[in-house]
Amino acid sequence: MAEPARTEETSPSVFPGGAELFRLGPAVAHLNHGSFGAVPLPVMAAQQRLRDEADADPDAFFLAAPDRTAQARTRIAQHLGMDPEGSALVANATEAANLALDAAGLSADDEVLVTDHGYGTVVAAAARRARVVTVALDPLLPDEEAVRKAVLAGVTPRTRLVLLDHISSPTARFIAAPALLSDLRERGIVTVVDGAHAPGTLADPLAGNPDFWFGNLHKWGYAPPGSALLTVAPRFRDRVPAPVPSWEDERGFPRSVEYRATVDYTGWLAAPEGLDLLARLDAPRVRRHNSALAAYGARLLARVPGLTPLPYDERLPMRALRLPPGFARTPAESVALREEIAGRLGFRVLVWPWPGGGGIRISGQIYNTPQEYERLATALGRLLDGR
Repeated sequence: MAEPARTEETSPSVFPGGAELFRLGPAVAHLNHGSFGAVPLPVMAAQQRLRDEADADPDAFFLAAPDRTAQARTRIAQHLGMDPEGSALVANATEAANLALDAAGLSADDEVLVTDHGYGTVVAAAARRARVVTVALDPLLPDEEAVRKAVLAGVTPRTRLVLLDHISSPTARFIAAPALLSDLRERGIVTVVDGAHAPGTLADPLAGNPDFWFGNLHKWGYAPPGSALLTVAPRFRDRVPAPVPSWEDERGFPRSVEYRATVDYTGWLAAPEGLDLLARLDAPRVRRHNSALAAYGARLLARVPGLTPLPYDERLPMRALRLPPGFARTPAESVALREEIAGRLGFRVLVWPWPGGGGIRISGQIYNTPQEYERLATALGRLLDGR
């Protein structure tokens, strides 16, 4: 198969010093930052200093952990434009979803509206508590307004809560836009927003003021794994359950949620360092760079016969394309193709399943280069042609 046709367009520049900030291995090209992130070396060093401190004097470290966690949370909230007393540090978006759904006080007869772009474990958390109604969103819906109309069309008089992705994981689409959240609020519906990809990606991640919002800090916020933030509207804060009983229970939210006895707090305490680094690198510049890289990669992949680009938002550092029919129709097929792309071709990407044929999602980050996407387009074209 011939290589994807080249155009005269200028490829994005390499971010100066970006690759040197990470310890990623050379065996594969890491074009999937959106799934697990990657921890920059300065943040690793900050976390290691905290571990050394805990090892040197465990008593002092754990006795101070609640106050130091609150201080870290305040720094994070300032970066994200959120109320530090209305937010709590948690392990990840899935844990936050469970806490939010418990606080909403759902019953088995309540209806929770979700979309078929929702993250699997988050949707499963809703299904454990109420009756889930799924709105099918065509991946080719052209814009936020089309998404808004499709979601509102699924609302019924029985809809108690709507659970939406801020940015959908597989398809990299804006779903919980401010206009949609406003419409739902006017209908008296509780809104829960899965903002897993928002911290570090969006300048104003809480736009629209949902009742519950949560986002991972370890993806685009450069924090260690196991770092996320849950933000709760005032009327629900005293309903958020503590994950485990602790000595901080009497302090209420957010401390009752954060204190976990003798667990490893170093990731949370180092998390502000990631957002500090992003600010030093110039966050708007990083966002523009990452989006331009992802867009460049998507344009190259769109020239591969059979790949169809999906609508996108130019603010986002991810792009998605549909694979030819018959590829990645099921979760098992998508995992197999993902691992083949990693093992045979040497690229880390997300492959997502969809009935009839799934898709591929790529990310852009400051450690990536345009040449990685060029090589991916050539290699993937040959792989698909060989099928």
